Amino acid sequence: MSEPGYDPVKLAKDIEHIVVRGLARKYYRVARATRFYGGSAAADCVGCNLRCAFCWSGVPRDKPNEVGRFYEPEEVYEALARTAEKHHFRYVRVSGNEPTIGWQHLIRLLELFEQDGRFIFILETNGILIGADRSKARELAKFTILHVRVSLKGCNEKQFHRLTGAKPSAFKLQIQALKNLSDYNVPHHPAVMATFCSRESLLQLATRLASEVGPWETANLELETLILYPHVERRLKEARLWPPGPISE
Repeated sequence: MSEPGYDPVKLAKDIEHIVVRGLARKYYRVARATRFYGGSAAADCVGCNLRCAFCWSGVPRDKPNEVGRFYEPEEVYEALARTAEKHHFRYVRVSGNEPTIGWQHLIRLLELFEQDGRFIFILETNGILIGADRSKARELAKFTILHVRVSLKGCNEKQFHRLTGAKPSAFKLQIQALKNLSDYNVPHHPAVMATFCSRESLLQLATRLASEVGPWETANLELETLILYPHVERRLKEARLWPPGPISE
């Protein structure tokens, strides 16, 4: 019997055909100043391989062929560095959707910031592709300016499926991403959308991370909270996740 839900690895390949041209990748905003991490410059990319009900990205996620334009890595680097310089930020990041789609674009962008050496690049990712391909973690290990934030979509397979619509087993790829990053000593930490997690499921996740990856993951688990934009509220109601709260086990 096949699993319910879509395959996010396959979806990533489909999205890549839309948002990547050679080393150029689609963005809908380059770049902006944000308050996250005490202040950071962010570029917002187009296209994701998950369909989270709580996602704040709208058209850039759902209709990647209709929004944004293609930027070379050098253009994104220059915009981020210029914004970070202007606001005296230490951190830069790619946000909005999934930056590991268009891998060679990302690697070239990281190389440019590695050569610069003035900023910390925070890679915000769902980790699916890093979990599916161990070599990606090995490639990231060469960068000294990198920190990876892996955003877990729930505390377990059932919550992951309810929140994303993806097949439940894909949650293991998120856990595997943390394992791969840990094995190659890539600086990182996990985060989880805690709004939909009960105290019990959070404790179970913490135990699982400590057992399958290491105690570092549990000690540094970041708890995300929901931001209720109007389109997020609409999505949650359509997914029958309203009002927001822990998903029953």
